[in-house]
Amino acid sequence: MSLRCLLVDDSARFMEAARALLERGGLEVVGVASTGAEAVARAAELTPDVALVDLDLNGENGFDVARRLVTGVPAVILISAHALEDVQELVAASPARGFLPKSGLSVRAIRELLDSGDPSPGG
Repeated sequence: MSLRCLLVDDSARFMEAARALLERGGLEVVGVASTGAEAVARAAELTPDVALVDLDLNGENGFDVARRLVTGVPAVILISAHALEDVQELVAASPARGFLPKSGLSVRAIRELLDSGDPSPGG
């Protein structure tokens, strides 16, 4: 089964690279959004299986966006250029399924996180 994904990030360059990487790995990127409001609207319209949400959305808090998305998206995964150690307590307190560093983003890492239900990679 192909996972349907919504990418939420304020960097068009990152979204383009992430989309290419994830689609090469067999994940279907059904849409992208660069703001919280756009993410909520796209999620309602596209019904993805998972949303990847950047923690820093040009002044918006990715944790707040994740809270808004969890009611309509089966799984939300937070992503960031920051290391998990920098945000671990906030991730644990969030409704997100877990966290992946942008440098470790892959279809395999997403599937492992979704299958494990553990909020951190590797564990």
